[in-house]
Amino acid sequence: MRWTPRGYGGERHSADRIKQQGWRELGVLAVTIDDERLTWPEREMIRQLGEKLYGRRKPGKVRP
Repeated sequence: MRWTPRGYGGERHSADRIKQQGWRELGVLAVTIDDERLTWPEREMIRQLGEKLYGRRKPGKVRP
């Protein structure tokens, strides 16, 4: 029997699952500005909040 510390090996969680846990457990919201599940007004609100809190994004920056 092999024992590995928590976080090493085992099941990997999807990015959406990690974001969901962050919201539910910590109240942290991680949103991609171009998430297709959001409407234009919702994306615009996210953009404005991001600029207010962290400043403007660098021009030409595209999601990898």
